[in-house]
Amino acid sequence: MKQRYVDNAATTRVSDRVFNAMVPFLKETYGNASSIHAAGRAAALAVMEARRQVAQALNADPQEIFFTSGGTESDNWAIKGVCARLLKKGKKHIITTAFEHHAVLHSCETLEKSGFEVTYLPVSPDGYVTAQQVADAIREDTALVTVMYANNEIGTIQPIAEIGRICREKGVLFHTDAVQAIGNVKIDVNADCIDLLSLSGHKLHAPKGIGALYIRKGIVLQNLMDGGAQERGRRGGTENVPGIVGLGQAISDAAAQIEEKAERLSKMRDRLIDTVLAEIPKARLNGGRKPRLCMNANFSFEGIEGEGLLLKLDMAGVCASSGSACTSGSLDPSHVLTAIGLPHEIAHGSLRITLSEENTEDDIDYILEVLPGIVAQLRMMSPVWQE
Repeated sequence: MKQRYVDNAATTRVSDRVFNAMVPFLKETYGNASSIHAAGRAAALAVMEARRQVAQALNADPQEIFFTSGGTESDNWAIKGVCARLLKKGKKHIITTAFEHHAVLHSCETLEKSGFEVTYLPVSPDGYVTAQQVADAIREDTALVTVMYANNEIGTIQPIAEIGRICREKGVLFHTDAVQAIGNVKIDVNADCIDLLSLSGHKLHAPKGIGALYIRKGIVLQNLMDGGAQERGRRGGTENVPGIVGLGQAISDAAAQIEEKAERLSKMRDRLIDTVLAEIPKARLNGGRKPRLCMNANFSFEGIEGEGLLLKLDMAGVCASSGSACTSGSLDPSHVLTAIGLPHEIAHGSLRITLSEENTEDDIDYILEVLPGIVAQLRMMSPVWQE
């Protein structure tokens, strides 16, 4: 049975170009980038080139890019690093949203235990926050605003440029978790007035375990990781040279194909959404249609439970998810879906389908062929479903 992989918001396959770019730094040019001998200098040059590639994709300066282990570390460093510095100036207030990734939410919860106050902005039923909400929430003691660029579960794209301008006018630092947005939308940290930005490689065909944090020039964070002079003394630990090279190649490839990818995947996504809503009773799309990531379709089906749906799809050869892979072991409904107002019983019956450049119209055809029957079968067994 052919496997149809449509869980690309959870992770992506390492592309052939990325893999081939990494191999020499695993087998041949394997020196430590902090060493001064020839092998070390070759590795350091590769890290420098990858830093340039990441910066170019964001319209940033290479000196503003710091490599990390992924989005979670980048979020933790940005939020905790800013707040540790600004606490000395009496800034003890953070603004975020109710449907951020848990790397952001849990970082904020940790800071609350240290005396910070956090404003969790409510989200509209369509999955958006507004710049006005942010403006209304900013106070004299606000240290940081952190709003995700695009939601990882429902794909809604937030008004980042508007929020960034308001923060810049108010003199408040602005961080965005752009893990899902990178490679799907064009990002310009200068035009969008972004001060800090988190990204992760494995969402755009680089390997797991590599990411980056953009830190605008002039912003000094308290270190999250100590232990060496790597990353110009701001992030200790031997550089993951193969991963860094892979990230550089992946983000460069993705930035060159954004428009083509968006056009192609948006058509596939829209056909999937329109057909599911037309053919399956009591199905709903979670999150607004526009602006939305080109690769994201998130549904809820009344009368069924998401885990059963995923298992049935898996048996049919479809790899999908019901929400964030980071919380897949939890029995609680998605905090994103409850944040947009879904009751628990409906939020439990969710399905997230996320596409990549490797998916085809044939994949969509197959999903549309098997999904209605699986939903109908699960509803027949459900004690709560009524026609």
